[in-house]
Amino acid sequence: QVQLVESGGGLAQPGGSLRLSCAASGFFFSTMEMRWYRQAPGKERELVATIDTTGRRRDYADSVKGRFSISRDNAKRMVYLQMNSLKPEDTAVYYCQRSLYRDYWGQGTQVTVSS
Repeated sequence: QVQLVESGGGLAQPGGSLRLSCAASGFFFSTMEMRWYRQAPGKERELVATIDTTGRRRDYADSVKGRFSISRDNAKRMVYLQMNSLKPEDTAVYYCQRSLYRDYWGQGTQVTVSS
């Protein structure tokens, strides 16, 4: 059974930082390109970041480029999203996901940026 368990969200002030984690199981993790998405209530789900199987190639949405950093640890079956210089518009539920298979979604982790 595929499991994607996100954690690390919470309340941060503008300009603050959070690190999100995703624990993956139930599939061959090291062969899968991974992504972080986010979704605010009433808004479309947005692709935030992508990392290839080795962690050497990373891509970001323009809205987070220079502020967020995606990484992975294949031995630990983990994906991370380091978020710096947070803005109120970063407020959303954040999800990790495989790039290729997107029929299953975890619970996500809530990130709220507010003063």
